[in-house]
Amino acid sequence: MSDADSAQLKESKLYREYLAERDEILRHKWIESEKAGHDIGLEKALLDWIIKHRTTWRSQRRQRAAQPETA
Repeated sequence: MSDADSAQLKESKLYREYLAERDEILRHKWIESEKAGHDIGLEKALLDWIIKHRTTWRSQRRQRAAQPETA
C-alpha cells in the first residue's frame, strides 16, 4: 500500500467508523472481563456487544453526526 493510499484510508469515514466501533468493543471487553474476573476474549466480547449495544450505539452516532456543531 502506498503512502497516498494509506493516507486516503485513514481519512475515510468508513475507516474512522471502524476505529470508533473497535474502541467500543475493546472497552466492552475490558468491562465484561473485569466483571467476570478473567479475560472473556475478543470473540465473546464482540458478539455480546453486537447483540446488546451495536444498534443503539450506531443510532446515537448517526444522531450526533446529524446535529449541527456549536462553536
